[in-house]
Amino acid sequence: MSEEISALKVKELRESTGAGMMDCKRALQERGGDFDKAVLWLREKGIAKAAKRVGREAKEGLVEAYIHLAGRIGVLVELNSETDFVAKNEMFKAFAHDLTLQIAAMKPSWIGPEDVPADILETEREIIRKQAMAEGKPPAVVDRIVTGRLDKFYEERCLLRQPSIKENERRVGDILADLRARIGENMGIRRFVRFEVGGETVMAESKTPAVGAE
Repeated sequence: MSEEISALKVKELRESTGAGMMDCKRALQERGGDFDKAVLWLREKGIAKAAKRVGREAKEGLVEAYIHLAGRIGVLVELNSETDFVAKNEMFKAFAHDLTLQIAAMKPSWIGPEDVPADILETEREIIRKQAMAEGKPPAVVDRIVTGRLDKFYEERCLLRQPSIKENERRVGDILADLRARIGENMGIRRFVRFEVGGETVMAESKTPAVGAE
């Protein structure tokens, strides 16, 4: 694996399990970069509370609403937890509110990279590849350029990959992973809808909402 792909896998593993960055890196190294085996390794080691709960269903939670700019923009987001008790937690509710602000301001199209439709992803990949070749990039580095620019695409269009408007140095997915670890319960963003007067209505739903594996 290249360092770039490895870093991406480490972040995805951290978002899925709530384990620390170094633990996730070690898990991937121990299991030859295999994501599922790395998850199992973390669970077997009991490294993080949230890691033990990856398979637990998150069917409780709340729906948070936000109206912005004199009623011109509206957002609804469903944030799930395992228990109703956690759904009433102030940190949980504050994060749900922050998500509505994020969606209102940054206009994501999907929740996580795995939610991007395959045809859209392939089209984007081909556009980037042709751009790199038109720029005269050597064929040997085109794949790395595609990977890097796709990561930028995810940062712009996927909620979990976006830099937080509240904590600019951190991604939304990293904040969610930290919240899982602090509360000690699995949680995930199930879906959201963003309305804008005279504009497009965006609806997004996670492919893996029940286990919060964003």
